[in-house]
Amino acid sequence: MALAHTILAVLSGEPHSGYALSKQFTENNGCYWRATQQQIYRELAKLEEQGMITPTTIPQDGRPDKKLYSITETGKEHLREWIVQPSEPTPIREDLLVKVLAAHLVPRPLIIQELERRREIHLHILSTYQELQQRHCQSWHEMPIEDKCRCLTLRRGVRYETDWVEWCDEAIQMLNESLTTVVG
Repeated sequence: MALAHTILAVLSGEPHSGYALSKQFTENNGCYWRATQQQIYRELAKLEEQGMITPTTIPQDGRPDKKLYSITETGKEHLREWIVQPSEPTPIREDLLVKVLAAHLVPRPLIIQELERRREIHLHILSTYQELQQRHCQSWHEMPIEDKCRCLTLRRGVRYETDWVEWCDEAIQMLNESLTTVVG
């Protein structure tokens, strides 16, 4: 998946400025795609050049004009073609798993400390996603399909972070048991 597909998918719901897209990526899309503001603006320029999106300039008093981007029919067709293509799971590339693989080379408390730190990070992200889910995904049966689709991605993010917290707990417990076995 490319950043372009994610931007087109977000714009398929409603027009956004580059700033609003960046905020969307930070707050709502973080469970499946991350991008910097610079990456987003660079991709917007490419998508505009390809005719997939079109900007509307909105004058603002005392500030630079705002560009509001909308997906074009060309962009929608490109997105439709991409959606119907089979997708493959993304390979895991996770530094923490490599560290755990080689953890026997360092004192156990050091890797446990890193696992606890990562657990806290995942707990924080999980809390954020759960708050968003509580706010936006309560009246599931009454939602338009666009909102249901958005909530489904958020629910996947909740499960992903929940799994990370549970795995960290399991790893910490196993390594603590091996520590007491070796020391005791």
